[in-house]
Amino acid sequence: MRPLTEQDIRTSFVNCSKGEAKRLAVPRDLDERPWDDLDFLGWRDPGAPDRSHLVTEREGRLVGVALRFQSAQRGFLHRSMCSLCLTTHPGGGVSLMTARKAGTAGREGNSVGLYMCTDLACSLYVRGRKVPETGVRFEESLTLTEQIDRMRANLAAFLDKLYA
Repeated sequence: MRPLTEQDIRTSFVNCSKGEAKRLAVPRDLDERPWDDLDFLGWRDPGAPDRSHLVTEREGRLVGVALRFQSAQRGFLHRSMCSLCLTTHPGGGVSLMTARKAGTAGREGNSVGLYMCTDLACSLYVRGRKVPETGVRFEESLTLTEQIDRMRANLAAFLDKLYA
């Protein structure tokens, strides 16, 4: 992914108002992000514990999505799998992230959801740059490139639902 600026991020959101996008907390460490290893920029809102955001490229343009989730504190023995990167996490490491749909459907209250890594570090988990709390990911027969392509396809399918 190419490096993003705060302005890039704020103007990319498709499922919230311009005012909401202007007020959301943008990461302050954009210069330090491992952009070459990211398929999307994802972050939790430090001022709102039930909100996260992600920005990715879709069909040549940036698409930002405001997400909500309810943190579930599950026991360490309970494991869940992220639907994007297929990384398993114990406890609250995976959350159901919901996004208001784009356009009229979103204004009418319609939303879509997907189970995702709560920290939105899917790109780093797939590439082995970040290790889940359990210390391992399932070994797969797919190559790294195939795993990355699958994760990108899973994200694209989720984004398609925002416009459906």
